[in-house]
Amino acid sequence: MVKKLPKVDMSKLTPAQLSESVKDSAQQIWQAGLGAFNRAQAEGSKAYESLVKEGVSIQRKTQSAAEGKISEATSKMSTIATDISSKASGQWDKLENIFEERVAKALNKLGVPSAKDINALIARIDELNKAVQKLSAKAPAAKSAPPAKKTKPVARKQV
Repeated sequence: MVKKLPKVDMSKLTPAQLSESVKDSAQQIWQAGLGAFNRAQAEGSKAYESLVKEGVSIQRKTQSAAEGKISEATSKMSTIATDISSKASGQWDKLENIFEERVAKALNKLGVPSAKDINALIARIDELNKAVQKLSAKAPAAKSAPPAKKTKPVARKQV
């Protein structure tokens, strides 16, 4: 056990007593240092482990918060990109329609029939083909018995 040194008036001590007092004081300081070092070693590993656990916990929290922010930012950017894409698509559609209308007008001025005109002609041709087929189906039935030719008697001249 550590013995506490009594308070002594240093001016009244002899040099041998003063030397002994300093020696005892130094000895106690040394022993206190060794005790502190031993305690630091024992509690230091516990403190280190505690700090590591706390660091892991903080890292998880910050990582979770960062992932949340990244997810939120990604969602916002995706929404913005979708909006921009749909607006751009709408503008391209308008531009395409304008282009198609102008090309159609130019071709019409040159006398080139439109797809609508060609489709109408095809439908009319189909109707005419059907009508011709109906008429040709009726015609052979009427021709089944060809009419006999009438011959006029040839008159002979008498000589």
